[in-house]
Amino acid sequence: MRSLSPDEAALWRKVTRTIRPLSREPLLPEPVDTQPAAPKIKPASSQARAPVRPPPAPKPAVGTTLDGSWDKRLNSGRVEPDRIIDLHGMNLDGAWNAIDRGLESAIGRGERVVLLITGHHRPGEPPIVRGKIRAAVNDWLAASRHAGDIAAVRGAHPRHGGGGSLYLIIRRR
Repeated sequence: MRSLSPDEAALWRKVTRTIRPLSREPLLPEPVDTQPAAPKIKPASSQARAPVRPPPAPKPAVGTTLDGSWDKRLNSGRVEPDRIIDLHGMNLDGAWNAIDRGLESAIGRGERVVLLITGHHRPGEPPIVRGKIRAAVNDWLAASRHAGDIAAVRGAHPRHGGGGSLYLIIRRR
């Protein structure tokens, strides 16, 4: 294997600075055990055992609870949104407030489908000036006070903005 030239090394450093990890948990190397495993000792039957409780069932994440008919309708563009929240021209604070107010109003009125227009993600060299709202919207929705009312988040059909928009499906009351 050859080493990188100075130009290639500079380019590689530039590329690695733009990488975002899939998980926020740091990667820890697996410990290497150099000693053979000790045989397991079975407990005596006279010892009292604590009852084993199953772990609590995980709550469904935002965006994972639709049935197939909903997904078919969304993918074909046959769903008309009840409300549209357009975030174009807003800063991060304004967008967060618009989402919060829009969801509060939609939930209060019993609306089921909200079209959230975020704009397309703009890849580029850091600092990325455009695309901040799009990059933050999924985290905002998960942390929102309305997260429990959102049944699913799906990408919008091209007719409704495609990659620059999202459908927010509100749970039925």
